[in-house]
Amino acid sequence: MTLPPGYALLDGPPTVDDYLRLRQVAGLHPKSPPQAERALGGSWSACHVTGPDGETVAMGRVVGDDGWYFVVADMVTAPDHQRRGVGRAVLDHLLADVRARAPEEPYVTLTADDAGRRLYAQAGFTAFGAGQTGMQLVLTR
Repeated sequence: MTLPPGYALLDGPPTVDDYLRLRQVAGLHPKSPPQAERALGGSWSACHVTGPDGETVAMGRVVGDDGWYFVVADMVTAPDHQRRGVGRAVLDHLLADVRARAPEEPYVTLTADDAGRRLYAQAGFTAFGAGQTGMQLVLTR
């Protein structure tokens, strides 16, 4: 997915401050700086997007066992930057990294809220589990 002009996708996690700010603007549960540091440091893969003014406007990460099981986490796009393909670019980057570095046929899951369900379905995830909030995707090479 190509980002709009002025946006840049950067490999690696955002700063702790940007991580906490994006979680807050997206309405996710607040976390402390120590929690953020550990979460970001424990990521198997991560990326973030900066907007035209250089501010971090989106992020995502993957937590994994480096074997076969991976979880997409902290997928967030700031409200003012949604519906521009930014979130899809983050997801595509993370899934490409799993495809490239994980052993054969990795299993990828996530928990989707109503707002993200369409994005994940477009990327090939299918719903599963009680209440259909979990989504899964088995990647093939």
